[in-house]
Amino acid sequence: MSQARAVRSNGGVATMNAIVAPKYGSSEVLRAEVVDRPEPGSGEVLVRVRAAAVCQGDVHLLTGKPYLIRLLGFGIRRPKYRVIGHDLAGEVVALGPDVRTFHIGDEVYGAVVSGAFAEYVRVPVDTLAPKPAGFTFDDAAALPDGGMTALQGLRAVGQLRAGQSVLVNGASGGVGTFAVQIAKALGAEVAAVCSTRHREIVRTLGADRVIDYTTEDFARQQHRYDVILDLIGNRSLADCRRVLTPKGVFVSSAGAPGGNWLGPITWIAKVLLANIFATQTLRPLLMRPRSADLAFLSDLAERGELKPLIEGRHPLSDAAIAVAHVAQGHAQGKTVILV
Repeated sequence: MSQARAVRSNGGVATMNAIVAPKYGSSEVLRAEVVDRPEPGSGEVLVRVRAAAVCQGDVHLLTGKPYLIRLLGFGIRRPKYRVIGHDLAGEVVALGPDVRTFHIGDEVYGAVVSGAFAEYVRVPVDTLAPKPAGFTFDDAAALPDGGMTALQGLRAVGQLRAGQSVLVNGASGGVGTFAVQIAKALGAEVAAVCSTRHREIVRTLGADRVIDYTTEDFARQQHRYDVILDLIGNRSLADCRRVLTPKGVFVSSAGAPGGNWLGPITWIAKVLLANIFATQTLRPLLMRPRSADLAFLSDLAERGELKPLIEGRHPLSDAAIAVAHVAQGHAQGKTVILV
């Protein structure tokens, strides 16, 4: 992927470097281009991006799979949003009409539908928050998607309370590493499922028990959990329900496999149908970015109870390498792009 250099067009239009997906495909289709710099609209600010993070949502929008997302407004034959990237941290450089909550020069972090893998991006104020004090832009960019998914899965959907027990299936990934820490901050006892390679790092995040799935089967053990946060979708509902307490809550992320057409929709439907007949509570998890959740994460971060695990940092010109690594599905923590 060649690296472009930002210039100004003959018409005086401001431009910027960006990572563009001209068509659906793997990370190999990504390329650096000089594109027009966006202008903030009503309720938006323009952020000079200092760091961005790769998440699974970026992979889905890049590949256009499951195909259902193309029918949901993201482009049938080619991506509607050519500049990819959800999570970011940077500085506010311009305000849209009626914006009063932020000021030029504020250091912020948050999430957008797309556009973070660029020098500038416009961000709705309701998916943005002040950067946690003491955090670098790298650390802050790693927080939004994984942190909010874990928080909403545990607190809002799982109704996790202090003194309860929770099992996190997929504890070493971009969401799981946050889930372990957030669950501990909420006062829960945490069992974390991961592979041998990740055992020690997951333990340092605060897990009370680490279950190595290559040698242990959590579904065959005697432990029972008040909440299961399933971030992998590699076990049957019967297996997960077996280790739930009678009134426990099973929370499934939308990452469970289901083919190229419907993807996780099939799994979500199965979870919802099973919930009708279960005494336990079975719920899917679909994260929605909210500034209030970002503020909660910031509070945990500033108290030292939440720290992102960053496996790799890449310059913007190597964004394709970063995306390819996450797409493989075995990343430890987050992968960050430095802009």
